[in-house]
Amino acid sequence: MIPKSGNRLLEEILRKAKKPKRRQSRTGRGNRMKLATLKDGTRDGKLVVVSRDLTRFTDASFLARTLQAALDDWRRIAPHLATIAESLENNAMPSERFHEHDAHSPLPRAYQWADGSAYVNHVELVRKARGAEMPASFWTDPLVYQGGSDSFIPPRDPIRVVDEAFGIDMEGEVAVVVDDVPMGASLDEARAAIRLVMLVNDVTLRALTGPELAKGFGFFQSKPSSAFSPVAVTPDELGDAWDGGKVSLPLLADLNGKPFGRANAGVDMTFDFPALIVHAARTRPLAAGTIVGSGTVSNKLDGGPGKPVSDGGAGYSCIAELRMIETIVSGEPKTPFLRFGDTVRIEMKDKTGHSIFGAIEQKVEKYER
Repeated sequence: MIPKSGNRLLEEILRKAKKPKRRQSRTGRGNRMKLATLKDGTRDGKLVVVSRDLTRFTDASFLARTLQAALDDWRRIAPHLATIAESLENNAMPSERFHEHDAHSPLPRAYQWADGSAYVNHVELVRKARGAEMPASFWTDPLVYQGGSDSFIPPRDPIRVVDEAFGIDMEGEVAVVVDDVPMGASLDEARAAIRLVMLVNDVTLRALTGPELAKGFGFFQSKPSSAFSPVAVTPDELGDAWDGGKVSLPLLADLNGKPFGRANAGVDMTFDFPALIVHAARTRPLAAGTIVGSGTVSNKLDGGPGKPVSDGGAGYSCIAELRMIETIVSGEPKTPFLRFGDTVRIEMKDKTGHSIFGAIEQKVEKYER
């Protein structure tokens, strides 16, 4: 724990910085930083600023107790958080060792979690596997559903499920956190509202999706709590990998320690994040702290369905997609869904091989009351 004298030093640094310094980026917007929420026994945790190499953190809760509080007052708080981030990089700030196991999802609960299906290749495979054609509108009109956001899973906590027969699956995704977005927002307004980027494991119970969709009322039981990466980063932290709407880096998904997916999040993304945000805000405003997900990251291979990593392909970000391809090729799926004891890991690294967001790493366990 950083002593009170350390917090006084933080406050003194910010007091002297009447106009907080900003780590300037190629876009000129500044405010580059990595933020996390540490577990502290409360529902929403404690906001901290994390060093770029993910090894150290500084308590920022004297500025904003939680990440949601910072998002609620972003224009005022963000420059000060950026000053802390810069001082942390320059070793001019009291800090402690950052352990990803101590982190909760950056927003342990959120006002809204709207998950898209931006990689239409994934949707096309789903329909092809059951012999159904995909409507042409799917290429121009995004799919978005509203997920549960009242209790996210910490990134290193287990996935607890009552029964393996539910068809437990991972879904590796990218997500953004937005500031207030007005109803009927334009693409430019949507793009300007993106504050943070993070990764998601959108846990899905495949055996329950079909019966739920057949009711014509959307997902509920088939979509339990999701987990997000230990760290959320400002878009400028992504450098040239961020083009204002998507992240052009491979999403690394491992199953039981072996490469399962290496799909590039910037490839085959039919709808980028501004397009998803515009769609979500068509008939309602989005409150600061709303999370918008990309849906399962999915790549084609030379126009085909893709190949496993072991065969030189980009692999898959969920088991269901591999099972779809197995069904298309051989008439039936062969790969089982997750079982109790399995471990999944989802991560993204920069061009130098360093982890950007930290890793979501979760073991599947049977839920016992």
